[in-house]
Amino acid sequence: MGAVDVYWKSIVVRAADLDNDRGTRLLRQQSAELGVHLANEQLGQFRTYYDELTDWNSRVNLTRVTEWNEVVTRHYLDSLSARLALPREMIEGGRFIDIGSGAGLPGVPLKIAFPGLRATLVEATRKKAAFLEHLVARLGLQDVEVRTGRAETLGHEAGLREGFDFVLARAVSGMAALAELTLPFCRLGGRVIAYKTRGAVAEIRGAAMAISATGGELVEVIEVALPDLGDERRLVVLDKVAGTPERYPRRPGVPARRPL
Repeated sequence: MGAVDVYWKSIVVRAADLDNDRGTRLLRQQSAELGVHLANEQLGQFRTYYDELTDWNSRVNLTRVTEWNEVVTRHYLDSLSARLALPREMIEGGRFIDIGSGAGLPGVPLKIAFPGLRATLVEATRKKAAFLEHLVARLGLQDVEVRTGRAETLGHEAGLREGFDFVLARAVSGMAALAELTLPFCRLGGRVIAYKTRGAVAEIRGAAMAISATGGELVEVIEVALPDLGDERRLVVLDKVAGTPERYPRRPGVPARRPL
């Protein structure tokens, strides 16, 4: 217990020291505009996250964005924008899965901001999964599981299939393939949030069959204006309205090569 107390004390002190820098001020202010209110402890966790990200990035290819202010805007705030697409009961205590988590985005920022969430981070590359395991331990996050594997395989696993309140996917694949990779994890009445750009409208038209075939329905496309991203970001929101047929997702690689 003493070690935990010391850890959290160091986070609080560090967050207070950082409050004068532009990136931290931007994170605090812009997250509040998204409906996310961060305490000093959480701001400290975000900075520790940055330190670990840049350290590991020298050995594992996690991100091309490495400057603190840019990480705040292009990664952290972008991740937290999912708040705009989620009802209160889901964001405060739901169970979610992040498909293709990579550097922990968007799943880890959401878990930091909403500690009551139960998270599963899925990453196919073992080195990146090792980073996620290290990061979760370093930040002291509870109720977070890291799974190494492909969504096509894990989507058939009991306990994961149709077991989540919401599913996140950021920079994974085209919308048709993404529907097949995400909707199998989503419970009936749950939600999928896909992070896309303004080109999403054309993608959605071409993905209508895939969304319907895997049990989904398009709810809305949310335009998100963020510093450094301008009006590029779109959140494509799907609701799970029917069970996903057992044959989906198809075997690894097929959804991307032969979209429905």
